[in-house]
Amino acid sequence: MNDETPDLQSSSALGEASPQPEVGREPAAARKKRGKVSAKVAAAAIEARIGHKFADPALLATAFTHVSALKPARKRGDSYQRLEFLGDHVLGLIVSDMLYRAFPNADEGELSKRLADLVRKESCADVAKSLGLLDDIKLGAVGAGAGARLRKSVLGDICEAVIGAVFLDGGYSAAAQFVERNWTERMRKPRRPLRDPKTVLQEWAQGKGLPTPVYREIERTGPHHDPQFRVAVDLPGLGPAEGVGGSKRAAEKVAASVMIAREGVGGGNNDG
Repeated sequence: MNDETPDLQSSSALGEASPQPEVGREPAAARKKRGKVSAKVAAAAIEARIGHKFADPALLATAFTHVSALKPARKRGDSYQRLEFLGDHVLGLIVSDMLYRAFPNADEGELSKRLADLVRKESCADVAKSLGLLDDIKLGAVGAGAGARLRKSVLGDICEAVIGAVFLDGGYSAAAQFVERNWTERMRKPRRPLRDPKTVLQEWAQGKGLPTPVYREIERTGPHHDPQFRVAVDLPGLGPAEGVGGSKRAAEKVAASVMIAREGVGGGNNDG
């Protein structure tokens, strides 16, 4: 026995019952309206966790849209990628300002190391997890099948895209409030020791099935007592990355750090 009863519409002026919708099927208009209400509720929940109410809801939606979720006719710019680019640089500026004020006795090298640790993808991914943003990412079948939802790089990208969206919607002040809420405690923690970038790059290359990175000296300038070396690091299939330092080893570490940052690998320090 079917307990479901179709909704009955009121009789017409002629006393005849209006056509009834098929049992178990919701009218398209009702489905559309319910979908809009559900989307608004979901967006409001995300805004509450982020701590910012968007004047332009489209920015929030875009910040959570993975490229795999786009329809063929839409451009990659309709995904979070452009917002991620913007948010990455906004985050760097805000955290740099926070560090400058929080550590008045730290020199440029110390501040740079702290900055690299705080803005790396893993840190951004941790913030996204702490805000419960994992299940809000819109993935297509390809992205979901590849496990993109769980990849730290995607979570980190989403966090940066949110920062970019908040910046565009509410300006620098709104973005700074978001970053300060979510990064101040992390900033105050003792800085974790960063690994040698050459080691990090070599392990990453091995994990990708690539050979050991090759370092080559490109140029040596300056007087004998104070030389400057320019070194490039090469890996098959990737463009070379260059670094400059007062010794070959220092230049190699800088070159490795450049490639690490460019390829989105976990960072290391570049002390000589």
